[in-house]
Amino acid sequence: MEAKYYHRIEDQKVKCELCPHNCIINDGRRGTCKVRVNQDGILISENYGLVSSIGFDPIEKKPLYHFYPGAEILSVGSLGCNLKCDFCQNWQISQTSVGDFKRESQFYGVDEIIDLAFSKKRNMGIAYTYNEPVVFFEYMIDIAKIAQKNELKNVMVTNGFINQKPLNELNKYIDAYSVDLKAFNDDFFIKHTNSRLEPVKESLVNIVNAGKHLEITNLIIPGLNDKPEEFNQMIIWIKENLGKDIVLHISKYYPTYKLSNEPTSVEKMLELYKIANEYLDFVYLGNVLLPEGNSTYCPNCNELLINRSGYMVHKQSVNNAGDCIKCNTHVFNHIN
Repeated sequence: MEAKYYHRIEDQKVKCELCPHNCIINDGRRGTCKVRVNQDGILISENYGLVSSIGFDPIEKKPLYHFYPGAEILSVGSLGCNLKCDFCQNWQISQTSVGDFKRESQFYGVDEIIDLAFSKKRNMGIAYTYNEPVVFFEYMIDIAKIAQKNELKNVMVTNGFINQKPLNELNKYIDAYSVDLKAFNDDFFIKHTNSRLEPVKESLVNIVNAGKHLEITNLIIPGLNDKPEEFNQMIIWIKENLGKDIVLHISKYYPTYKLSNEPTSVEKMLELYKIANEYLDFVYLGNVLLPEGNSTYCPNCNELLINRSGYMVHKQSVNNAGDCIKCNTHVFNHIN
């Protein structure tokens, strides 16, 4: 499949313009993502239709807590990534090329994905996830267009490292984004992800301005991005540029892939949770079992609206319009 968002330059080279790497790719070579290859001056999406992981998940697993809570969603992943995170949890499928993938991937046509999405009654849509969906852009767009026509919801779980023009195209079809904001300093992005912070910030603002549902996840890695001062700057930026009603998930780190830092302590999670709650209405704690940080309370009257236990969701004081029954404050734009 010929890729979108590139142009040809001299000597059969191409310039990919999908993400801020803007890779210049020689004939026969691949971009940073390892899945977009230059074949005789034509950029090819090698992973089109190749599915490494597929299955139905709770929407809370994305994580999305305010987008049809309690619903299930068909989750689809392929191969490759435009980042090189040394703490990647899915490195087996993200840090590989189509030829080097060690497990068997299966081809799914677009219509097959749509049919599978309708095969389960409680399913509400399709999530593009597991590896970075930006690098299977063409496949995602083709599925999302048909999904939208069939009144299925489209969800993208992403690092947000994408150029604004392709993001604007995605905004026509994607209903909700779960964006991993990995840190709030550029040195971290350069050293540990081979990317930059500023384009991710631009994507977050773009998504909010497009009126799309947005939730942010921040994985806390001890010694790398856990300074309270830096975290505080991030929270203030979110409030001032995205809004205090943006959902934030503070996620516990466990050693994986190339990084062996100790797991995030409960004390650090609670410290940052307290800071975030000073500025934002909806803050949750992920990858950790604690009494707090999982359920949803009304930001106005503090009434318990949704009680969560793991991925089990129990709606309590919220109506079908997403309003708090006690004080009528509107909390959820999308309720299942």
